Amino acid sequence: MCRPVGGKMSLWSLVSALPPEHVSGLYGEFPGSLRGLLADWLENQPWEFLTGTDAFCTSAANALLSAMVEKLRSLTGGNRQPCQVLQHINNLENTFRRDPLRLVGIVKGILEGERAALLKQDRHLPLSFHRRQEELKFGLDLQRLQHRVGEIQALQERWKQMAEGIRACRQPNLQESPLKTEGKLQGNDLPALLLGTVKELEGAKVQVLNRLHIWKRQQQLAGNGAVFEENLAPLQKRCESLVDIYFQLQQLVAAAGGELGSDLLSRLLERLNAVLSALVESSFLVEKQPPQVLKTQTKFQASVRFLLGPRLLQASTKPQLVKADMVTEKQARELALGGSGTPLSESTGEIVHNTVALETNSASAASSATFKNMLLKKIKRCERKGSESVTEEKCAVLFSTDVTLGSGSQTFHLQALSLPIVVIVHGNQDNNAKATVLWDNAFSEPGRVPFVVAERVPWEKMCETLNLRFMAEVQTSKGLLPEHYFFLAQKIFNTSTASPEDFHNRSVSWAQFNKEILPGRGFTFWQWFDGVLDLTKRCLKSYWSDRLIIGFISKQYVSKLLGAAPDGTFLLRFSDSEIGGITIAHVIRGKDGSGQVENIQPFSAKDLHIRSLGDRIRDLVQLRNLYPDKPKDQAFGSHYNKEQMGKDGRGYVSTAIKMTVESERDQLRLSQVPPEGVPPPAQGQIFDFLGPSPEQANPVQMLPPDMRPAGYPTPMVLPPFHENIPATDPFHSPPTLLPVPVGTTAPALPLCSDSPFSSPPLAQNLLPWMPPGLGDLSPEPHDEEMPEIPPCSLSSLFLPCETLLPPPLLHRGVGVNVDLPSEEEIDRLLQDAQMEEGAQPCGFPGDPMANSSW
Repeated sequence: MCRPVGGKMSLWSLVSALPPEHVSGLYGEFPGSLRGLLADWLENQPWEFLTGTDAFCTSAANALLSAMVEKLRSLTGGNRQPCQVLQHINNLENTFRRDPLRLVGIVKGILEGERAALLKQDRHLPLSFHRRQEELKFGLDLQRLQHRVGEIQALQERWKQMAEGIRACRQPNLQESPLKTEGKLQGNDLPALLLGTVKELEGAKVQVLNRLHIWKRQQQLAGNGAVFEENLAPLQKRCESLVDIYFQLQQLVAAAGGELGSDLLSRLLERLNAVLSALVESSFLVEKQPPQVLKTQTKFQASVRFLLGPRLLQASTKPQLVKADMVTEKQARELALGGSGTPLSESTGEIVHNTVALETNSASAASSATFKNMLLKKIKRCERKGSESVTEEKCAVLFSTDVTLGSGSQTFHLQALSLPIVVIVHGNQDNNAKATVLWDNAFSEPGRVPFVVAERVPWEKMCETLNLRFMAEVQTSKGLLPEHYFFLAQKIFNTSTASPEDFHNRSVSWAQFNKEILPGRGFTFWQWFDGVLDLTKRCLKSYWSDRLIIGFISKQYVSKLLGAAPDGTFLLRFSDSEIGGITIAHVIRGKDGSGQVENIQPFSAKDLHIRSLGDRIRDLVQLRNLYPDKPKDQAFGSHYNKEQMGKDGRGYVSTAIKMTVESERDQLRLSQVPPEGVPPPAQGQIFDFLGPSPEQANPVQMLPPDMRPAGYPTPMVLPPFHENIPATDPFHSPPTLLPVPVGTTAPALPLCSDSPFSSPPLAQNLLPWMPPGLGDLSPEPHDEEMPEIPPCSLSSLFLPCETLLPPPLLHRGVGVNVDLPSEEEIDRLLQDAQMEEGAQPCGFPGDPMANSSW
């Protein structure tokens, strides 16, 4: 098994896992046991970059041999055998001390052989190995540069001493010969040595610039979720080391100016200044990027860093100000073509709080400017190409400053461009803007023209991008599987007949990714995938990490998987038809043994916040085993929430929400049975529009039709009961009755306040026939509650307006037409009823009959 070493993968740990025959013959004069003792240390030395036999290589080889011996001596303690270690030390000293370059060649051959064996087995090496190799090469090149500077200084010192010695001798006849001889030595060696050193400095500069480009590229990939080593301290040390060598070489070239000649001197100084300019301009970069999806009128932050600031701005007394401006894609291209010294002509947007001082932190030795409260007030849109939408338009923030070095002889205009930004003005643009940013971050090439990106990319690269984004958004170590990629390929390419191998060499376009609507849907591929990301991140992280969700699988393939499974087998998949939904597919078997796969209505994030997925699965008794055969309690037991039992701390009895799912058979059966407590309709039922008697009253009857139980009988409208009423009488027109369920009657007419039915239902039943003027009984068209109507006597209601009731006055159980009674008849009837039931007279306040004797 491979083991990580210091956060990196050891080459020796990978080699140890190979079969012995793959590395046989590599370890001859350098035994395999010694290779194992020096495993990690050996790989962290620049053996492979020591080429040549000059003084520097010989000196470096001697230093490596001495370091190896010291490393072995430090290993004599512990559990290792001292005798074996001492024997290795003696062999090294006796064999390689006189020829250390031979040791370098042997170790180099071993390391190259091990890499070849690994490449033959795994076809790739860990990324940490390549990064370590680059660091070793730069470190050795820096040592060589320092060695060259030392040689130049020694050569100039020798010439200086020789010149002084000649002047001291004061022998005119001997002066010319030594000067000519030494002049030939200097003329042949010093210019060549200076030219060679400047060339090596330019090579080291290229390495630093490449490393800075790699850092920027990794920063961009981090926008999609890639791991990013954002520490800039190692890169700052590299830049500072090269600047130190630049200043030393500049002094050495200036000191040898008279002997070099004006032409060579100017060329060397020009090349040195070009190295300095490149290092200074490249070391000004965006350390913390602004949001790549930026909404107007929203505050955001960013920071820039000047790696050479602590070294070059120490003597500066004037504070350096950094300004932030918004630029379009066209302006970014113009700046790239014109070079870093080209100033910006016009900002394309208005940014508030866009100027900050460049400050040096003495504790961290970092020079940076942090923008904490920037706000984009508005943006100027440019003309878009073809069908390009506003969320495909890219811009950037340009950070710029002017720095003066030393005594003011050199001034640099520094600029740093942020990653591409999509500016939105509304939250509903966020999804499409994220797609533009994702595509640009994943598929842009280093050194491109801003912000050109490919229109088509290989499907395999798209799979890597989707997996990276998924793992980063969900914060899980469990990524997508090959079967998931197969489903996603079928979805984005709109095919269900291709095999997984058919997609290996296919490419996907930007239009397929987020412009073309999926067949039969109202959204694009990315909009659907982003909905899955959001749902999983918010509600399903633990389920996905435990591999309880298949997720990316089609409904047709689910039917194949569950077709032969036992009753109650289920699985979880992301909804095809809804954005951000997950559904449960389970098997139901009929009495004849035939199986049917049912898909429960998808759950959204809102649903799962009300009741979690695990608790919903526990609620459904028809779910038994997670596909293929894992009991659901065993699979989801750790995801169940503890149900509150008994009373809570305040003395209340606890309640819980439970989920149920009815099959089609259950729904059909329930639809044919009336709800419990509701009597079946009787044939020939006579309806009373004034309501039922108290013994007939049923609470279900009082509910509006849309609030009655699902199985309650459908309402019916009674036909008119009268034919003898003149059509010309406006108050005797046929009533329009509200729908009443079959088998029920309307509320009964109350007699007084002691009646079980209060007067407000009476007023509400009389509303369809109330004449104008009784506004106090009419419902108001707002949400305030109706004021309670005080108890009343029927005489006070009916005597002022005899047309209040319609002509067909229906008594309980009687459906006959009668003439409208007179006032005397009504009084007599009321008195009889009052004396029979023992009721007390009542009425409205101020009613003249309220206090009269009955």
